[in-house]
Amino acid sequence: MSAPPARPTPAPALYAYARSLRADTPPPRGGHPLPDTARPPYDGGARLSYKKARETVTGLLHARIAGPDTARAAAGTEHALVATGVREHLVFHTAAALAPADPAAARALARRLVRVGRTVHGVAAGLGLLTRLGEPEDVPYLRDLGALDELFRYAVEALDPLDRPAAALLWLTHHPPEAPRGLVEAVAARDPAAVREQLLGLAPRDRGMEPAHARRVAEATGLVDLLDRAPEDTALLGQALRLLARAVTQGDHGIEILEYADATALYGTVAERARLLPPDPGHQARLVTLAQELHSGASRLLAWPPGGREAVLARLLDAVREPAETGRRADWIRRTARHLRAVGPAAAPGLRIEVAVADPAGPTAVETRILVDGRPILPAAFPQGRGDTPEDLLDSGTLRAGTEPRPVRLGVTSCAEACCGALYVTVRRDGPHVVWDGWRRPGGLPEPPAYRFDAGAYDAEIARAEHDHTWTWPARHTARLITAGLRDRPGLLTRWGLVRGWISTYHQDPDTTVVTFKGPSPDGPDEPDRFYLWHLPDDGTPPGQRAAEALRRMAETDPRTFAQRP
Repeated sequence: MSAPPARPTPAPALYAYARSLRADTPPPRGGHPLPDTARPPYDGGARLSYKKARETVTGLLHARIAGPDTARAAAGTEHALVATGVREHLVFHTAAALAPADPAAARALARRLVRVGRTVHGVAAGLGLLTRLGEPEDVPYLRDLGALDELFRYAVEALDPLDRPAAALLWLTHHPPEAPRGLVEAVAARDPAAVREQLLGLAPRDRGMEPAHARRVAEATGLVDLLDRAPEDTALLGQALRLLARAVTQGDHGIEILEYADATALYGTVAERARLLPPDPGHQARLVTLAQELHSGASRLLAWPPGGREAVLARLLDAVREPAETGRRADWIRRTARHLRAVGPAAAPGLRIEVAVADPAGPTAVETRILVDGRPILPAAFPQGRGDTPEDLLDSGTLRAGTEPRPVRLGVTSCAEACCGALYVTVRRDGPHVVWDGWRRPGGLPEPPAYRFDAGAYDAEIARAEHDHTWTWPARHTARLITAGLRDRPGLLTRWGLVRGWISTYHQDPDTTVVTFKGPSPDGPDEPDRFYLWHLPDDGTPPGQRAAEALRRMAETDPRTFAQRP
């Protein structure tokens, strides 16, 4: 009599599998790999379109949530999701966006998927549902599943609303090199002395650590509590200042400071003790960065108590001392602090335009910030974007309101408009008012309101901003004056058959004015136009004189004879 065929070993539940690996606490860098059974092989067949895939996953999740038997529904959900051939990241994001009619039933299904799911598709769906529906009892399951390399990002998103420090620790575990293993282990061991030692060993350089890393380090380490335990610890205070200054800096994927629950507390602690810090240029520049973001940046949108923002801003500026050094960074500290003290912290009604220049310790970013009734528009309406340059928005007269409606781009993503979009508004004059409406931008956020400004006050603010040169530095000022000269006298270039291009300074070399133009190729009309660069390093000559000399030279000599080909 032959032996019956051996039954295949059932695939393990991913949560049980993750629990079995807890000897490695925290998990190794990058997490543990999934078991082979967690992801069925794809057959390489036809893929659903993105829209159809979202509709398919949404429909099958709604159908299973409504089922009377949660265990059967969970098993059926896993099987159905795998059969769609859809990738698990789309499953997760579709589940996270679901608005179930019966939240209790959806939560029960999510927990069943998370706790006994055997495929990455099923567990991803459960984690997605728990991003909205999770409760404190789900935290241990989310932490354990986060030890698996292809589930940790979903576990972090589900943990964020429930336990920010746990989510941050899990995030840092998977993101080298800014979070050394020693810091992760010290936080996991809940050893404040070791955490402090590891924190002081970090190097969140002014342009080195990503803002997301800085925010997660502050969350995972309980930075506010560490400072409260050590009010005289200036070394820890200096590191907190570095981390906060990086967290308020906009990254490529959004604004981290608005995601940090303890942001106002850390701002307040740093501002209150700022005078204890040594007056070195780095500390001074970071204090100015915090003040500038609090004045016109996203930090203004934090949940400040009445008068809280104004008090913190005043303390930060009080701690900024006159730099003894010379150079661009010292000039920026003086110029920016002077401006912030002059305009004050009040939330002015109507339209206000500010030009913000970043700390010159890194690539010099310059953006135009639009505030309405004291609130910056871009962080709320288009957080992944940065304000356009003053050359684009102000020097060109783009924001001036005429009788004909005109679309105006206010901000764009760091990659490119064609990649991730931009924020547009239509500007038009309507009798005694100027109206901003007809907003255009990528979807996903509530539509900004229409704004109606008094036309006289609007025109006055635009004129003030257009004539304000206090934010600039010599090479950039020279570039603006050359641009204005060529705009007023286009014949300086057209007489040579040339067309004006971009005129400004490089991010990495802000002390060189760059004039660009293009013209027909000498090889014949069928060849593409040629592009030219003219570099004017700052030599100490006043910008007005420097610009006048450049315009004179372009008027007298074909610029192609002294410019360069890139």
